[in-house]
Amino acid sequence: MKISPNARYRSRVAEGPADIEAAQRLRYLCFIAETGADASGARADGRDSDPFDGVCQHVLIEDTQTDELVGAFRLMALPNGKGIARSYSAQFYALDGLAAYQGAMVEMGRFCIAPGKGHPDILRVAWAEMARFVDATDTQLLFGCSSFQGCEADAYLEAFTLLADRHLAPRRWRPRIKAPSVFRFAERLRRRQPDAKRALLQVPPLLRSYLSMGGWVSDHAVVDRDLGTLHVFTGLEIAKMPQARKRALRAIAGAT
Repeated sequence: MKISPNARYRSRVAEGPADIEAAQRLRYLCFIAETGADASGARADGRDSDPFDGVCQHVLIEDTQTDELVGAFRLMALPNGKGIARSYSAQFYALDGLAAYQGAMVEMGRFCIAPGKGHPDILRVAWAEMARFVDATDTQLLFGCSSFQGCEADAYLEAFTLLADRHLAPRRWRPRIKAPSVFRFAERLRRRQPDAKRALLQVPPLLRSYLSMGGWVSDHAVVDRDLGTLHVFTGLEIAKMPQARKRALRAIAGAT
C-alpha cells in the first residue's frame, strides 16, 4: 500500500473479488448513474463489468481519513505489440501499426474518480501507481482510451482543434478507423487554429495529464453510445516523458 506525501490518499492493488466489485460499483456510479448511460443488461446489478476485468490488475485509491474508495482503474500488461488485438482499445481502433511495437506495453482503462471527489492529489496518486507499475514491468508504452462526456463533438471543438494541431500520434503508430461512428477531427479541423486556453478547459483531466507528459492521440474520436462518450486513443511513450515529471512521479511513488 502506498500513500501520497500529504497522507490524504493511498493506492493499493485489488486483493480479491470484493475489491474488484467495489471498483465496478464505483465505475457504475461514474459512468452510468451520473451520466444516464444504458444500465440494462449486464449492468442491471449496479456494476460496470466486462470480460476484461478478469485479465486485468485493478488499482483502488482510497481516502486515508475515511477509507472511502475515491478512484479506480485497471491495467492490462502486454509483452509487446503482438498482443494489442486483445486489448479493450482494439474493439474501437485498428491498431495494426502498434502491433509492430517491440517494447512492453500496458493499457490503462476504466479510470474514474468518485463524483465530488476531484482533489488533484487523487490523480497524482493514480499516476504514481502507474509509475511503479511501469518501472516494475519495464513498460515502454502506456495506452488507453481518453473520454469526453457526451456524444456531441461540437461541444469540444476547441479541444479537438488543439489535439489535431499539436498532439497527433506519430504516423507509424497512428490508429486507423474501425468503429462505425467516428468524428474525424484532424481532417475536419485541419484549417482551424486552436485557442489553447479555451481548449485546455475542454480537455478532460486524465487526457490533460497524458498530454503534459508528451502523450499523443488518434486522428479521430469514437462515438461510444453505450457509455455516452466520445473517446480518443491515447498513447504515452515512456522514453519521451520529461525527466522532471518522471522524477516527481517516482518521488510520490516512493512515499510510504
